[in-house]
Amino acid sequence: MKADQIRIHDTADVSPDAQIGEGTSIWHQAQVRERAVIGRRCILGKGVYLDLDVTVGNNCKLQNGVYVYHPATLEDGVFLGPGVIVTNDKLPRAVTPDGVLKEDADWEVGPVTIRQGAAVGAGAIILPSVTVGRWAMVGAGAVVTRDVPDHGLVAGNPARLIGYVCRCGRRLVEQNGGLWYCDHCEVVVPVSGE
Repeated sequence: MKADQIRIHDTADVSPDAQIGEGTSIWHQAQVRERAVIGRRCILGKGVYLDLDVTVGNNCKLQNGVYVYHPATLEDGVFLGPGVIVTNDKLPRAVTPDGVLKEDADWEVGPVTIRQGAAVGAGAIILPSVTVGRWAMVGAGAVVTRDVPDHGLVAGNPARLIGYVCRCGRRLVEQNGGLWYCDHCEVVVPVSGE
Protein backbone atom coordinates (compact mmCIF):
# COMPACT_ATOMS: atom_id res chain seq x y z
CA MET A 1 0.00 0.00 0.00
CA LYS A 2 1.30 3.46 -0.90
CA ALA A 3 1.78 5.93 1.94
CA ASP A 4 -0.83 8.32 0.53
CA GLN A 5 -3.44 5.63 -0.17
CA ILE A 6 -6.72 5.75 1.74
CA ARG A 7 -7.62 2.42 3.37
CA ILE A 8 -11.26 1.73 4.29
CA HIS A 9 -12.15 -1.70 5.67
CA ASP A 10 -14.96 -3.54 3.89
CA THR A 11 -17.16 -3.45 7.01
CA ALA A 12 -16.80 0.33 7.54
CA ASP A 13 -19.75 2.56 6.65
CA VAL A 14 -18.40 5.78 5.15
CA SER A 15 -20.77 8.34 3.65
CA PRO A 16 -19.96 9.37 0.07
CA ASP A 17 -20.42 12.96 1.35
CA ALA A 18 -17.51 12.60 3.79
CA GLN A 19 -14.02 13.89 2.90
CA ILE A 20 -11.12 11.57 3.69
CA GLY A 21 -7.49 12.73 3.52
CA GLU A 22 -4.55 10.91 1.96
CA GLY A 23 -3.03 8.07 3.95
CA THR A 24 -5.97 7.72 6.34
CA SER A 25 -7.07 4.26 7.55
CA ILE A 26 -10.63 3.49 8.66
CA TRP A 27 -10.97 0.09 10.32
CA HIS A 28 -13.65 -2.53 11.00
CA GLN A 29 -17.24 -1.39 11.60
CA ALA A 30 -16.38 2.31 11.83
CA GLN A 31 -19.06 4.75 10.70
CA VAL A 32 -18.33 8.15 9.16
CA ARG A 33 -21.41 10.30 8.59
CA GLU A 34 -22.33 12.94 6.04
CA ARG A 35 -20.10 16.01 5.67
CA ALA A 36 -17.51 14.70 8.12
CA VAL A 37 -14.01 15.85 7.19
CA ILE A 38 -10.99 13.72 8.09
CA GLY A 39 -7.45 14.95 7.44
CA ARG A 40 -4.35 13.17 6.20
CA ARG A 41 -2.67 10.16 7.84
CA CYS A 42 -5.37 9.55 10.46
CA ILE A 43 -6.31 6.21 12.02
CA LEU A 44 -9.92 5.42 12.99
CA GLY A 45 -10.04 2.17 14.96
CA LYS A 46 -12.69 -0.51 15.08
CA GLY A 47 -16.20 0.75 15.84
CA VAL A 48 -15.38 4.46 15.73
CA TYR A 49 -18.42 6.68 15.12
CA LEU A 50 -17.97 10.13 13.56
CA ASP A 51 -21.19 12.10 13.41
CA LEU A 52 -22.17 14.45 10.61
CA ASP A 53 -20.22 17.70 10.29
CA VAL A 54 -17.37 16.51 12.56
CA THR A 55 -13.93 17.80 11.57
CA VAL A 56 -10.76 15.79 12.27
CA GLY A 57 -7.33 17.30 11.51
CA ASN A 58 -4.20 15.60 10.20
CA ASN A 59 -2.31 12.84 12.04
CA CYS A 60 -5.10 12.05 14.50
CA LYS A 61 -5.62 8.66 16.14
CA LEU A 62 -9.06 7.58 17.34
CA GLN A 63 -8.87 4.19 19.00
CA ASN A 64 -11.55 1.48 19.12
CA GLY A 65 -15.06 2.44 20.17
CA VAL A 66 -14.65 6.24 20.09
CA TYR A 67 -17.87 8.25 19.53
CA VAL A 68 -17.62 11.86 18.35
CA TYR A 69 -20.90 13.77 17.95
CA HIS A 70 -21.46 16.90 15.81
CA PRO A 71 -20.28 19.59 15.58
CA ALA A 72 -16.97 18.64 17.22
CA THR A 73 -13.61 19.79 15.90
CA LEU A 74 -10.41 17.82 16.49
CA GLU A 75 -7.28 19.71 15.47
CA ASP A 76 -4.06 18.13 14.17
CA GLY A 77 -2.41 15.40 16.21
CA VAL A 78 -5.30 14.65 18.58
CA PHE A 79 -5.36 11.25 20.32
CA LEU A 80 -8.61 9.74 21.64
CA GLY A 81 -8.18 6.52 23.63
CA PRO A 82 -10.54 3.53 23.51
CA GLY A 83 -14.15 4.28 24.40
CA VAL A 84 -13.85 8.08 24.52
CA ILE A 85 -17.18 9.87 24.01
CA VAL A 86 -17.40 13.48 22.79
CA THR A 87 -20.98 14.58 23.51
CA ASN A 88 -23.09 17.44 22.15
CA ASP A 89 -26.54 17.61 23.83
CA LYS A 90 -26.65 20.26 26.56
CA LEU A 91 -30.16 19.28 27.74
CA PRO A 92 -30.41 15.53 27.11
CA ARG A 93 -33.98 14.27 26.94
CA ALA A 94 -35.69 11.81 24.60
CA VAL A 95 -38.92 13.83 24.67
CA THR A 96 -40.10 17.43 24.99
CA PRO A 97 -41.94 18.52 28.17
CA ASP A 98 -45.16 17.55 26.33
CA GLY A 99 -43.94 13.97 25.94
CA VAL A 100 -43.32 14.26 22.18
CA LEU A 101 -40.20 12.59 20.76
CA LYS A 102 -37.52 15.25 20.28
CA GLU A 103 -36.39 16.17 16.75
CA ASP A 104 -33.29 18.02 15.55
CA ALA A 105 -34.89 21.43 16.11
CA ASP A 106 -35.53 20.58 19.78
CA TRP A 107 -31.88 19.96 20.67
CA GLU A 108 -29.58 22.50 22.27
CA VAL A 109 -26.23 21.49 20.84
CA GLY A 110 -22.89 22.59 22.30
CA PRO A 111 -19.75 22.18 20.18
CA VAL A 112 -16.54 20.62 21.50
CA THR A 113 -13.05 21.62 20.34
CA ILE A 114 -10.00 19.48 21.07
CA ARG A 115 -6.89 21.49 20.21
CA GLN A 116 -3.62 20.46 18.59
CA GLY A 117 -1.73 17.55 20.14
CA ALA A 118 -4.19 16.97 23.00
CA ALA A 119 -4.69 13.43 24.31
CA VAL A 120 -7.84 12.03 25.92
CA GLY A 121 -7.51 8.80 27.92
CA ALA A 122 -9.60 5.66 27.62
CA GLY A 123 -13.25 5.93 28.62
CA ALA A 124 -13.19 9.68 29.19
CA ILE A 125 -16.29 11.76 28.44
CA ILE A 126 -16.15 15.32 27.09
CA LEU A 127 -19.36 17.25 27.77
CA PRO A 128 -20.79 19.87 25.38
CA SER A 129 -19.36 23.39 24.97
CA VAL A 130 -15.88 22.44 26.20
CA THR A 131 -12.45 23.19 24.74
CA VAL A 132 -9.50 20.93 25.54
CA GLY A 133 -6.32 22.99 25.10
CA ARG A 134 -3.24 22.35 23.00
CA TRP A 135 -1.07 19.44 24.21
CA ALA A 136 -3.36 18.92 27.20
CA MET A 137 -3.96 15.45 28.66
CA VAL A 138 -7.25 14.10 30.00
CA GLY A 139 -6.90 11.12 32.33
CA ALA A 140 -8.65 7.81 31.65
CA GLY A 141 -12.26 7.79 32.83
CA ALA A 142 -12.40 11.55 33.43
CA VAL A 143 -15.58 13.54 32.86
CA VAL A 144 -14.63 16.93 31.43
CA THR A 145 -17.24 19.56 32.30
CA ARG A 146 -15.22 22.75 31.65
CA ASP A 147 -12.35 24.00 29.53
CA VAL A 148 -8.90 22.48 29.94
CA PRO A 149 -5.94 24.90 29.54
CA ASP A 150 -3.07 24.33 27.12
CA HIS A 151 -0.74 21.65 28.54
CA GLY A 152 -3.23 21.02 31.36
CA LEU A 153 -3.41 17.59 33.01
CA VAL A 154 -6.90 16.80 34.30
CA ALA A 155 -8.40 13.74 35.98
CA GLY A 156 -11.49 12.66 37.90
CA ASN A 157 -15.24 13.22 37.84
CA PRO A 158 -15.67 16.09 37.39
CA ALA A 159 -12.19 16.50 35.90
CA ARG A 160 -9.87 18.77 37.88
CA LEU A 161 -6.55 20.32 36.95
CA ILE A 162 -3.81 18.33 38.72
CA GLY A 163 -0.73 19.57 36.84
CA TYR A 164 0.72 20.25 33.44
CA VAL A 165 2.32 18.10 30.74
CA CYS A 166 4.95 18.64 28.05
CA ARG A 167 4.34 17.98 24.35
CA CYS A 168 5.98 14.59 24.98
CA GLY A 169 3.23 13.76 27.51
CA ARG A 170 5.40 13.76 30.65
CA ARG A 171 4.52 15.85 33.69
CA LEU A 172 6.11 19.26 33.99
CA VAL A 173 7.90 20.46 37.12
CA GLU A 174 7.15 24.00 38.33
CA GLN A 175 9.99 26.51 38.15
CA ASN A 176 10.28 30.07 39.47
CA GLY A 177 8.31 32.76 37.63
CA GLY A 178 5.38 30.57 36.64
CA LEU A 179 7.38 28.50 34.18
CA TRP A 180 7.28 24.72 33.98
CA TYR A 181 10.16 22.42 33.05
CA CYS A 182 10.28 19.01 31.33
CA ASP A 183 13.11 16.81 32.65
CA HIS A 184 12.86 14.55 29.60
CA CYS A 185 12.90 17.18 26.82
CA GLU A 186 14.90 19.68 28.88
CA VAL A 187 12.65 22.56 27.85
CA VAL A 188 10.79 25.26 29.74
CA VAL A 189 7.09 25.48 28.93
CA PRO A 190 5.13 28.64 29.83
CA VAL A 191 1.58 27.79 30.93
CA SER A 192 -1.25 30.24 31.37
CA GLY A 193 -2.96 28.61 34.35
CA GLU A 194 -6.55 27.44 34.66
